[in-house]
Parts: sequence; C-alpha cells; structure tokens
Amino acid sequence: MKTFPSILAAAVASLAMACHAAALELPARGDDTIPAQAEMVYEKGLEYLARNQNEKGSWNDSVGGEAGVVGLCVAAFLAHGEDPVNGPYAENIRKGLDYILSQQNEKNGYIGSSMYNHAFATKALAESYGVVDNPKIAPALKKAVDLILSSQKRNRFGAWRYTPDSRDADTTVTGCQVVTLFAARNAGINVPDEAIRKSLAYLNNNRGGDGSYGYTSASGGKATLTAIGMLCLSLAKEEDSKGFQASLEYLKRNLDYRDRYYPYYFEYYMSQALFHADDAVWRDWNARNIRYLSTIQNSDGSFPGNQGPSFSTAGALLSLALNYRFLPIYEK
Repeated sequence: MKTFPSILAAAVASLAMACHAAALELPARGDDTIPAQAEMVYEKGLEYLARNQNEKGSWNDSVGGEAGVVGLCVAAFLAHGEDPVNGPYAENIRKGLDYILSQQNEKNGYIGSSMYNHAFATKALAESYGVVDNPKIAPALKKAVDLILSSQKRNRFGAWRYTPDSRDADTTVTGCQVVTLFAARNAGINVPDEAIRKSLAYLNNNRGGDGSYGYTSASGGKATLTAIGMLCLSLAKEEDSKGFQASLEYLKRNLDYRDRYYPYYFEYYMSQALFHADDAVWRDWNARNIRYLSTIQNSDGSFPGNQGPSFSTAGALLSLALNYRFLPIYEK
C-alpha cells in the first residue's frame, strides 16, 4: 500500500494552510472568496471544539464519546484547511484520531458501536490518510473499509443498517457508508465498483415518483433522505441517471426546510448534495445557511441541539465546508 512520509505530509498541510491564509480563496475557484460571516462562524466553532476536547481526544457531552462524532469533529478541523502537523489545532486533530484508533476492534476492524459511528470514524481516517503522519492510520483504514464491504455482502439488500450483521437496510446508514467508501477510494483504498453499484441500486429503490427518497421504501420521502441519495449519485458521477433531476427539483422546493429532529445531519448532506448538483442553487442555499447558522450559534461558539454540542457544532461547520473545499470529498 502506498505510504506518505512525514516530509510530504508536512508539505501538503503547509501548502493548504498557505492557500487558506493568503487570500481566503477557494482552491479550485480563484474568483470566489469565502464569505466573512462564514469564516467568523467557522472559527468560533473550531475554538469551541478545541477548548472542550478532553485528554482522551473525545468530548464529554452526551454523544461526544462516540467514535463517529469524534470523526466528524476531526473532519471539521481538516475541512477548514487546518495544518495537522504544526497548526494551532494539530494536537486536537492528533488526539481525535488517536481516540478513533483506540475504539477499533483489532480483529474485525469495527469502530464504535454502530455502523453510523463506524462510517464517520472511517471517513475521518480516510481524510487524514496522507496528510497526518501516523503509521497506524493506513492499516486501520483498510480494516475498516473491509468491514463495510463484508457487511454489505452479508446484507440481503446489498446495503447496510445499524450493525455489521444487519439483514435489513435503510437510506441513512447506507448513505453514510457510500460516502465513506468514496472518501476511502479518494485515499487510494480499493473499493470494488460492484459495491457501489449495489448500494446505489438499493438507494434508487427507495426513491419515489416525485424524486424524494424514503427511509426504507419509496414512500414517506423527506428532504434529508433525498439529499443523501442525491449526494451518493453525484459522487458516483451518475447525475444523468433516471430520477436525479426529479430529486433536485424536490430539494429546490424545500430550500427553507429544517429537519426538526436531526437539523445538522440535514444541513451536512444538503450542502453537499446541492453543491454537486447545481452551483446556482447551492449558492442560494449556502447564503441562507450562513445567515441561519450565524443567528443560532451560541456565544461560546457551539450550536444548540438535542444531539449534544460536539455533534451539533461539527455538523453545522461541515455544512459550511463547501466554502473551503480542502478535502477531496468536497471537490467536484
């Protein structure tokens, strides 16, 4: 497997920071500048996460000890272009990754206590591989991806649900595994095309005639689930596939939607789905999202929500990450 020496890691990270500090220009879109309000929200959020991380590398709120939440927090630092070697948040990134690695089952590669946790923790490892000088990441990432693939093979739908041995499936758990597989593929891990094909087939079976996606069937479609389905199709370069445009139209009718139960999960996926699908629509939604988040952010930099401030803050920040585009998964 390809390895990345520390000199290269430092060079890549330093280049990312230089681009970020020089003019706050989008890496692939030099004519675009990052909105000052978005940067203010993001900086305050990162400061909150940094202050409240414990010595183990996790967070002390209700869900902050879950490996997937720690993975999202690590991703929030990396998505802002933070230097994982010498930057101000380098220790936070390192401690978060060490915690994720400590939560992995050495025998089967399972991270955490659910496939949600496993996916987001694995995604953080994939996003760190190549820019963080830690020899434990590569084998841990390979084991984690192998578990996702073996779990899919055991599933009668060719998809995923709460545990590696689940026989049923749903669009939310399946969606986060698919996004993680693409992140792993970007990192150089082998992901069979067949695995992607089967997972997309399952997701497509949960899409209704109006373009919306349901939870375990094509009925009861919701914007959050539709954003997940659309993002997976976009990452697979299937924007011309049947139903994609209908799903986009469905989301365009729901630009002011807010998920009552999982608001930051919705924003996390909605931002990515629209960014890949339609630049003009994403810009409109992004401007609304920046204004919205700036009004609800707490004075300490955290975000309110019933899932715990670590998850809420990481999810909110990652919904702004398309303004930066430092991670491969956030590139078109």
